[in-house]
Amino acid sequence: MKRIFFLVPILVFAGLTVLFWDRLGGGPPNVLPSPLVGQSAPNFTLPPLDAQATGFTRDELGKGRPIIVNFWASWCAPCRLEHPILEALAAKGDVALYGVDYKDKPEDARGFLTELGNPFSKINADQEGRVAIDWGVTGVPETFVVDANGVIRVHYAGPLTEDVLRPLVLPAMAE
Repeated sequence: MKRIFFLVPILVFAGLTVLFWDRLGGGPPNVLPSPLVGQSAPNFTLPPLDAQATGFTRDELGKGRPIIVNFWASWCAPCRLEHPILEALAAKGDVALYGVDYKDKPEDARGFLTELGNPFSKINADQEGRVAIDWGVTGVPETFVVDANGVIRVHYAGPLTEDVLRPLVLPAMAE
């Protein structure tokens, strides 16, 4: 009888472990289940990063071509890690890449882009972080693929890598 009392906590722990693993999906944590995937991109009004930048509006998303919208910041270490991937995407020339600088000083963001290169064809500044909230951003970097009709197809949290780009982002661009 005493053995049963010792086994019960172990069995309960094992059962809860299996249940939690199943509920979490066992998948990568960066592919967030976003309520925006499959929905139109939210409306927003943001200024361009600075006088050197061209800004963009919600109306430009979904004008017949897919667009990658990347939320980033100069103070963000993972943003530095993903920057070569963004640069390579921009160099291809067939991908529209728009940036949203998140809770950053424009001069710091410009310094970041001057140092590492500017992969974005258009850049807005979200200094208050309010637009990021509307888009469901929980931290930077975060990337969205908006299709030719203005519908969000992918929401990825974390730095983009080749392992994410090939199976997740690029196929969504072809839809």
